[in-house]
Amino acid sequence: MGFSANTSCKWIPIPAFTHGPPECLPDNLRVLGNDIVRAVVQRVIEARATVSESVIGKIGPGLCVFLGVRRDDGESEADFLSDKIKNLRIFEDQQGKMNLSVMAAGGELLIVSQFTLYGDCKKGNRPSFTEAAPPAQAEKLYDYFLRRLRHAGLTVACGRFQAKMTVSLVNDGPVTLILES
Repeated sequence: MGFSANTSCKWIPIPAFTHGPPECLPDNLRVLGNDIVRAVVQRVIEARATVSESVIGKIGPGLCVFLGVRRDDGESEADFLSDKIKNLRIFEDQQGKMNLSVMAAGGELLIVSQFTLYGDCKKGNRPSFTEAAPPAQAEKLYDYFLRRLRHAGLTVACGRFQAKMTVSLVNDGPVTLILES
């Protein structure tokens, strides 16, 4: 594990580590609010993204993933989250247990970029999006994320970056998870 050379930190064994000042975190450990890509993952029977009444992305059984990119995110966060999503065992096996990944179940992915996942509603009634990555940075990481999942052999459909879309889906279960790198 790569730890920071910051000598003012007292290192806590990783299994017991739950939170603390960001400067005291091991390089590969992320907690809420510190360098994270965020995703809402829904197991679906089908899902589609539409722009101006044209379907631009459509899948059958699989996962619909809403992906938020934070301003300090990079490829390592996208790597972690794409690996987690492709290996997440939330599909039922023959015994009805959630034991299969989207890959093992032969499912597809619909990935939709959604900066509003970084909407901060703590103050006032209008969300602040200051934590969301600027569009050029977010699009680059979104495209990288898509390439990684496709390279793994998954069928990946997507929304259109920065487009006003309608997303429709039929949640299976329902199974909905929030993941962070």
